[in-house]
Amino acid sequence: MKLHELRPAPGARRDTKRVGRGIGSGKGKTAGRGTKGQKARSGGGKGPAFEGGQTPLVRRMPKRGFTNAPFRRELVVVNLEALNRFEPGTVVTPELLLDNRVVRSVKDGIKVLGDGELTRPLTVRAHAFSKAAAAKIEAAGGTVEVI
Repeated sequence: MKLHELRPAPGARRDTKRVGRGIGSGKGKTAGRGTKGQKARSGGGKGPAFEGGQTPLVRRMPKRGFTNAPFRRELVVVNLEALNRFEPGTVVTPELLLDNRVVRSVKDGIKVLGDGELTRPLTVRAHAFSKAAAAKIEAAGGTVEVI
């Protein structure tokens, strides 16, 4: 079987109901919307938060919290296990991680986390390190450099 030979099971798909196509179709003129009123109009009806005129829940709840979105730093995380692909003594930089497809983008920086074991001495240059990651890199005989 090939991709272009795939078809839905018989009876699994129905034709769409074509409304407003003449009196003989049984769904002509008002197109199944009844006569007049808000729901008969185009775009008519209430939104999902409408509660019959009662103040909606979203407006009764107090506003809380704070969003620092425009100023937040988005760090890309790399676990120690991923660094085992490099030769011992390599200087691991964000550019090297990008070239070797360990990360897809650098964004605002790279943070190295301590998940997994590091089996070789490496010099790791990154924007941030977790305490566990820094300890494991130094235990393996490597060095940690914060950019």
